[in-house]
Amino acid sequence: MSDHYFIEAPVGEERPREVTFMVAGRVYRLTAAAGVFSGDRLDPGTAVLLRKAPLPGPRGGTYLDLGCGYGPIACVLADTSPSATVYAVDVNRRALDLVRRNAVTVGVGDRIVAATADEVPGGIRFDEIWSNPPIRIGKDGLHALLGRWLPRLAPDGAAWLVVARHLGADSLQAWLEKAGWTVERFAAQKGFRVFRVSASTVADGTAQNRRDMPAV
Repeated sequence: MSDHYFIEAPVGEERPREVTFMVAGRVYRLTAAAGVFSGDRLDPGTAVLLRKAPLPGPRGGTYLDLGCGYGPIACVLADTSPSATVYAVDVNRRALDLVRRNAVTVGVGDRIVAATADEVPGGIRFDEIWSNPPIRIGKDGLHALLGRWLPRLAPDGAAWLVVARHLGADSLQAWLEKAGWTVERFAAQKGFRVFRVSASTVADGTAQNRRDMPAV
């Protein structure tokens, strides 16, 4: 476990390699490495998320790539939304270095902020959160992670999550709904579910983000 992708400083050689994939007709060539999430390919769940969830397009905004790895989601969001700012958050500093490198390669280095969770200013609210969440950190860790970031959605914002069915997609949906979030099962492909998570609407018609997530 000492060289796992969800630790701050992976040990071992970086062994960089190029990962090539296509989204919305554009080919991306990013650098990945050992010791980061899916360091030799585009993860299948991430591929489903980028294929099935609607990309933000030209409207701009402030977005969060939560558990960004080497940055495929962040790079695609910034590239397809030319006026957007994207925060790419990960605990793994090797991954964050790769995000910065890849952002420059894609031509969006001035609009991607690669940072640890504690480095993101507390007052920022996100129009969208995108995540292939790190299920393997365990249920407690996953719930704590989502409990920290989902309340930072803008009132009319939404989170796009992809989760493998066999890794607990349905139980995660139930937990989010218990927390007061509206969860739409937006798409499914290759054993993955894509969820759209948004604030529930209260009786007066306003959106209400839950600040107190339920106990794990």
